[in-house]
Amino acid sequence: MNELLKKGFLLGLGAAVTSKEKFDQKLKELVDKNELTQDEARTVLQSFTDKGEMKKDEWSAKQFEQTQKMAKDLGLATKEDINELRARITELEEKLGENEL
Repeated sequence: MNELLKKGFLLGLGAAVTSKEKFDQKLKELVDKNELTQDEARTVLQSFTDKGEMKKDEWSAKQFEQTQKMAKDLGLATKEDINELRARITELEEKLGENEL
């Protein structure tokens, strides 16, 4: 499953890079035709990049949620579960140590 996610991510990344390159080329053409100024092109490109970052963050958050749900459905322990168990073990060890005195 991990390999499938990796391939999907790389496919999306490749599409994003290609889209950005085509977008850059189109903006350059518009600047060359004097339909956009350099500053306007930079602003549009920055907006495009910012939206891409937002989508990447949204995708990462959604992917994390799906992974957590899948782990829960499979009965796998999360870091939080393990840390909680460690804390409980430490607490029990301390209680056992007090009883030995």
